[in-house]
Amino acid sequence: MIEKRWLIKEKADIGKVEKLSSLLNVDTKIANLLVQREIETYEEARVFFRPELSDLHDPFLMKDMDKAVSRLTKAIEAKENILIYGDYDVDGTTAVAVVYNYLKNFNDKLWYYVPDRYNEGYGISFQGIDYAKENNCSLVIAVDCGIKAIEKTKYANEKDIDLIICDHHNPGATLPEAFAILDPKRTDCDYPYKELSGAGVAFKLMQGLCQTKHAAPELLYKNLDLVVVSIGSDIVPLTGENRILSYYGLQQLNNDPCPGLKSIINITGLIDKDIQVNDIVFKIGPRINAAGRMESGKTAVELLITDNDKFAEKTGLEINVINTSRKELDHDITDQALEMIASNEILKNAYSTVVYSEDWHKGVIGIVASRLTETYFRPTVVFTKSKGMVTGSARSVPGYNLYEAVESCSDLLENFGGHMYAAGLTLKTENLEPFKQRFENYVKQTITDEQRIPVINVDMAIEIKDVTPKFYRLLKQFAPFGPGNMTPTFSSTGVYDNGSVKQVGKNTDHLKVKIIQHLGDNRCIEGIGFNFGHFYEYIKEYNAFDLCYQIFENHFMNQTFLQILIKDIHTENW
Repeated sequence: MIEKRWLIKEKADIGKVEKLSSLLNVDTKIANLLVQREIETYEEARVFFRPELSDLHDPFLMKDMDKAVSRLTKAIEAKENILIYGDYDVDGTTAVAVVYNYLKNFNDKLWYYVPDRYNEGYGISFQGIDYAKENNCSLVIAVDCGIKAIEKTKYANEKDIDLIICDHHNPGATLPEAFAILDPKRTDCDYPYKELSGAGVAFKLMQGLCQTKHAAPELLYKNLDLVVVSIGSDIVPLTGENRILSYYGLQQLNNDPCPGLKSIINITGLIDKDIQVNDIVFKIGPRINAAGRMESGKTAVELLITDNDKFAEKTGLEINVINTSRKELDHDITDQALEMIASNEILKNAYSTVVYSEDWHKGVIGIVASRLTETYFRPTVVFTKSKGMVTGSARSVPGYNLYEAVESCSDLLENFGGHMYAAGLTLKTENLEPFKQRFENYVKQTITDEQRIPVINVDMAIEIKDVTPKFYRLLKQFAPFGPGNMTPTFSSTGVYDNGSVKQVGKNTDHLKVKIIQHLGDNRCIEGIGFNFGHFYEYIKEYNAFDLCYQIFENHFMNQTFLQILIKDIHTENW
């Protein structure tokens, strides 16, 4: 296990903390957590704890929204055939479903298209435009893709097809000549919130249509379960509008999900559970993603737009089987890649990881890249062969701009796209070795020593006595958690186990403890530490240690009690 560095946040300004504590009538520790999150006034706290859908921004603040809604309204009134074109991942397929599910209230001439990951690749394809033409679709709404589709947009224009692009990725130097381009990351777009998911941008287009038609928003809000699945799965910040959309999306997901999501919820054992963003990230999202990774993203769209419970149940089961195959495949490929690194001294000691095998499945190399990044903690690219080209998925470590590293090799690439922490790229076989060298050199010159050490961000140092039911009840209200609003993490120094420490798990890899602040204390809190079993001998001898942890509720045998989830243990100070 790689030694981790704890980065404890500075305490917030004491004046601001005490003022907020008084305003909200909460403990100063809770107020400190809020001020650290830049929540300093009563109104900011109200928006944080009790967001309202009325807090959403006016969609017409987004560049080209007026043009997009005007064209869409015209298409609906003229009964034109409309094609919704989306990427094959969770964000793309949920975005297609959001638009399809809402537009079907106004237009029954709807088509949808999801490109084949292997035959067409990411983004708008010539085949997709041809499909629109063959079906007499005069308007194409591209969601979660299109911001760099300059040639494909020209092709659509030549076919007399108007294109509305709804994207959230970084634009290139030149924008496509589409009828309208909705992307808050456009440099000429003054939209107040820049971090929407692809489905989030699609939702804003539907919100614009809803306002223009003076329609009741309830039909639109029914799709917020899809929007929160996109937000969680695409790992966008849980701040601003994303927090509002997620807050209400989780309510929809828990209380009245669409049949497709309900089938996934049943399969994953989340029925009657309080579904949170983590459940989307680790259980719901991967199953939807599996369809696009292993077979066709079209299956995922069919699941997400159906009104038929039986069809949803059948398709959900099929997708679950696909996901099981995906898991077996990505574990096998990860093992192969780890062996490749371990057996090569140059690779093992590099500043970056770049691995390649023409036999690896293109659909899972992004997952493999994430696993390798977790193991070796450095920028990683995993390549495989596809249609005569070398195609790759890249992942980064916190704080390091992967997109700039990939961009520095752009003359060696056929195409690339992405953002700070993830990217996709394609190159010719003969450029693979030059890319490896250039990428490694760039990373070596630009990555800092701190970025090469795994960091645990700690919100606050507290004592074990501070972990009370009341404290946790307030912490729970900080949800939904995600980037920009992570689950609060705490540290306590000089703690002990009360003599109950056990090694648990099939291989005794894990640790069960009862933590006390001082030897002889009566009050303790139970804790579980996955993969911390190697500390057993040290802890059982009543040695002091420092603990980094999160607080959670354990529900067992009709009882609910507080526990801590151990994130790290340091013994060197004792």
